[in-house]
Amino acid sequence: MDNLRKIIEPSLESALTDIGVTGDFWKKALGTSREKAQGDLSLPCFPFAKQLGRNPAEIAEQLASSLSGDFEVAAAGGYLNFKAKSEWLAQNVMSMDLTPGNTSVLIEHTSANPNGPFHVGRARNAILGDTLVRLNRLYGNQVRAEYYVDDMGKQVGVLAWALANLSKERVDDILNDADNINPRWAGKKDHETVRWYQAAQSIRSNEGAEDIEAAIGKLVHASEHGDDVVLAQFEQAYKPVLDGMLETLSRLGIEFDTFTKESEFVVNGTVSALMERLESLEIHGVADNGAHFLDLGQRGLKGKTDFFYRRGDGSSLYATRDIAYHMWKWQQCDNLINILGEDHKLQAKQVGMTLTELGEKVPDVMFYAFIKLPEGKMSTRKGNVVFMDDLLEEAKAHAASVVRELRSDLDEEETNTIAEAVGVSAVRFNIVKVSPEKGFTFRWEEALSFEGESAPFVMYSHTRACSIARKVGRAANFDSTGDIPSAMHELLRVMSCYSDKLGQSVNENKPHIFALYMLELATAYNSFYRDCHVIKDGTVSEFNFAVSEKARGLLNQGMIGVGITPLESM
Repeated sequence: MDNLRKIIEPSLESALTDIGVTGDFWKKALGTSREKAQGDLSLPCFPFAKQLGRNPAEIAEQLASSLSGDFEVAAAGGYLNFKAKSEWLAQNVMSMDLTPGNTSVLIEHTSANPNGPFHVGRARNAILGDTLVRLNRLYGNQVRAEYYVDDMGKQVGVLAWALANLSKERVDDILNDADNINPRWAGKKDHETVRWYQAAQSIRSNEGAEDIEAAIGKLVHASEHGDDVVLAQFEQAYKPVLDGMLETLSRLGIEFDTFTKESEFVVNGTVSALMERLESLEIHGVADNGAHFLDLGQRGLKGKTDFFYRRGDGSSLYATRDIAYHMWKWQQCDNLINILGEDHKLQAKQVGMTLTELGEKVPDVMFYAFIKLPEGKMSTRKGNVVFMDDLLEEAKAHAASVVRELRSDLDEEETNTIAEAVGVSAVRFNIVKVSPEKGFTFRWEEALSFEGESAPFVMYSHTRACSIARKVGRAANFDSTGDIPSAMHELLRVMSCYSDKLGQSVNENKPHIFALYMLELATAYNSFYRDCHVIKDGTVSEFNFAVSEKARGLLNQGMIGVGITPLESM
């Protein structure tokens, strides 16, 4: 509660000076109370005891008696506990500024290899990345969502070779109908094309595939040297797959502002120039096979200290091109954020240390752990992966069954519309609400619960507020005043934390902080809805309606920020 802190600190500073406390070290100790019953902010007085030679409890009592303002203060066990007065809180909430940011931010996320349908294993990257994009925009930052297209790697090479050399009949024969396309996705190019990739992978695993492996290697080698013909062949192979993946992501509400090809930095000479710079560095070395590397062990890296950036034949590696890409990205923004799986920590460290060695800035990185699906919960499996299209269909089906149970009055079209929004929102929110570094198991009963910590719970709170607005049928008077019972005070308190929680989530790159806040806001609104009637006996309480409308606005904005669809009824 930054605004409350601003009105407390001047009074507190004066009171501390009066009793002989010097310095402003105490400002860092003034923080959010551990228990809501204690107040909004607390200050431990123990650090003052040594300076003053007095008991902390006595100091707290003396300070409490001398402080006054738009807050209540009480001493308890050596602590000062502050609580905002309801009237000040109401005024503060109704006039608070929600867009303090003004930074240009580039967020690169997803960047999945375009060789098959988007699967659940990639979902957390995309959903966390997009949520961070949304929250930064909500905060007021100028944001660019970036997709880095791997258009020259081994996986794309395998796909391109397969499409050029394998007929549909040959693919069907190799796969032996083991992975038939779900009829629902017939015609969706990512689902169709992945069969060629799967067939090629099967061939590569067999003995006697040396010629095929050599042919694929030749293609990849040519792409790494910027061969226009091969790069065009690669694009022809992966572009339909990428389009299909983006269609899936669009269903999740995920869009990108720009797409940058890995090959651009080879073709335009940036990578060659970079390798010359790297060769001039003090920690540069050459291996027996002619490959070039940096000895990052000299800069403190543990474990795999040799960072190879050029092969013996002169071609670059993925990491080399990644460094060139980062240098280019820094020219586009003030702040750069990458979303990476925890398995990329070493590579990210190597890239960061190399950028530092070059005198370049290092990006922020949000690392995330991987999610699991409980056995037997998915109806459609492709080997050891679950395609995102199938997961979303199953989410919609689960949501539809819940909606039909709760709203038997809806027709099938209305049910499907709500089910789509609820299903997609449930998948997203169940991933976002967990701290990125923590792994977890996705469970339907948690994701789709209307009672628990779920997207439907938040959505239902919003629809309640929308229902009130429809019944009143006019704009609220935000200058109105009235009585503030405990449930309203709690809602006002939670609303006053909106900007603080949003700022913390954005500045620390932790979307789950704001997601959990949205649960708190929904809970507080439900209590307000129960105890503080907006319409009673046909009469509208202007102040209660104003508070409800303020909450509705925050719920709507916050839901968009975390990727929940703000339905007006459900």
